[in-house]
Amino acid sequence: MLVRNPADLVKPLTLFFEKVLPAKGRKEGSASGGGDPETDAPSAPTRRLSRERAGNASGRRRRLAPERGAALLAVLGGLLLGGFALWLYVRTLAPTVLYYDPAGMYDSLMLQVKAAVLGIPNPTGYPTYIMLAHLFTYLPVEGGVAYRVNLASAVFGALAVAGVFAVCRLLTGRLAPAAAGALLFALGPAFWSQAVITEVYTLNVLFIVADLTVLLLWRRTRRDRYLLLFAFLMGLTMTHHMTSGLVLPAAALFVALTDWRKLTEWRLLLKGAGLFLLGLLPYAYLPVRAAMDPPLNEWDPSTPERFFALVTGRGFESRMFAFPWEEVPDRLALYASLLGSQFNPLFLIVAAVGALYLSYRRDLAALGMLLSLYLGWLVYALGYNIRDVWVYFIPTYLVVAIFAASGFGAALDVVARAGRAVPEVLRLRGAGAAIGGGLSAVAVAALSVLMVYLPFSGFRETYEQVDMSENYHGLHVINAVAENAAKDATVLQNNGVLFYLQYVSGDRPDLKVVDPFPAGGWQSESPVWVEAARESLHEGRRTYILFPGGTAEENESLFFAAGYALVPDESGLFYEVTDAEHDPALQKLINVHRTL
Repeated sequence: MLVRNPADLVKPLTLFFEKVLPAKGRKEGSASGGGDPETDAPSAPTRRLSRERAGNASGRRRRLAPERGAALLAVLGGLLLGGFALWLYVRTLAPTVLYYDPAGMYDSLMLQVKAAVLGIPNPTGYPTYIMLAHLFTYLPVEGGVAYRVNLASAVFGALAVAGVFAVCRLLTGRLAPAAAGALLFALGPAFWSQAVITEVYTLNVLFIVADLTVLLLWRRTRRDRYLLLFAFLMGLTMTHHMTSGLVLPAAALFVALTDWRKLTEWRLLLKGAGLFLLGLLPYAYLPVRAAMDPPLNEWDPSTPERFFALVTGRGFESRMFAFPWEEVPDRLALYASLLGSQFNPLFLIVAAVGALYLSYRRDLAALGMLLSLYLGWLVYALGYNIRDVWVYFIPTYLVVAIFAASGFGAALDVVARAGRAVPEVLRLRGAGAAIGGGLSAVAVAALSVLMVYLPFSGFRETYEQVDMSENYHGLHVINAVAENAAKDATVLQNNGVLFYLQYVSGDRPDLKVVDPFPAGGWQSESPVWVEAARESLHEGRRTYILFPGGTAEENESLFFAAGYALVPDESGLFYEVTDAEHDPALQKLINVHRTL
């Protein structure tokens, strides 16, 4: 057949893309603007018309049924994902007391002990975490106090995964992309590794996703009570981890881009300020508990000055923004390496598409909030000079996972609209239209299953990497010292397991346990070990050292130079410091060492 108008050749293709690609500028709160395409309430004229047609309450109930059903599915989805994460984290959970490891566990052991005895943690205090983790010590589960405190991290992590699902569900309006985003974050090695030990980072993510969920619920419903709930949760969030304070300006940007008038309603602002202050109430734990003279109260926040020094992290200011500009490329390379180990490159592409999709759909409120959070957390962590900086990147991984959910949602939207557009463009009727609709549903279902399956790529490797279920090193050290150390001896350690022996187990009260380093001041090779050992030996006490992370060899020359020798215990887990003055064989060994 001859074509009279060449434009007729591309007309079906044009119609196809008009059907597949949604119109820009769709009202915010729609499928891509943060609402739910299956459950969003109809516009005001439509609602009035529906009421006129219904004429009774039963009509309204029929209209609400699909929304309630979708909400129930979302809740069930969140419970299933959270339950799966909890099962996984408990299977790989550390079974007993932890230890200080320069390669990855810095504060876990001390947090275990302080949660058990309600001590005062290092800056910034973490009062909410200590009180919540302490409640877990009363659970009637086997494994002892250390295991129960570890379990707190797993529970917080599982709840955080359910919260990630809720955020992604509210953002995309779809179950499968939300599940994919939540699984992508839950199965990442960084977050998973923190869910199997005693640490503060799973609770930190839980607070963040709770804040974001409430904000997205406010945008969907426009009910002020959600803003007030956010104010309270934001205060509570600030009592846990100070980096989460970046959520506050990001939330202000989100509200401004959604409905800036809310920022001018002074009554609402006053109520919010009051609830924010109420959320800060857990900070009262620090001075109140300090007044009770608890064990392990190094910072003693019993005065206003010491209290503010603790909660603001005074003493760590020099570590913040500590790198000059010329080192920024190296820090970015470090982050890129960690990001690549966290996510398959495919997911990073999907996340980039998700961010672009939010921009395309003009969901500037969500896009602006998420980008500001990502950049804020990234800049802070890049400039923070600390050994375990990799855990400070976890919130950026959270944002990447949310963007990935948006990208998965974009793919699902395109496939669904394409399936509906083909029969219409080809003018299929009857059986042809039904077949086309069936194929569309199959394509959407297949893509949904695929995107939920994809986060499991590399699952086995990650499992083996983070699995702590057979790690009894801390318990072995405790048993070795308890059985082999001399009576009334001194044991030097840094954040070591003997604090657990001393304050939780209550064994070997005769031992004098000393940590010679200030908070955050440990170095793998340091004369501080020698000075502390000399002081103990002058007191007439036998002296032992627990070197973190197998760093005994790095310090051996320091002891030789001072006239001492390190004699390993038969267990090989700790060392006795021996004065060579009364041991000719050791003196000869030291002299040989000095000549070398």
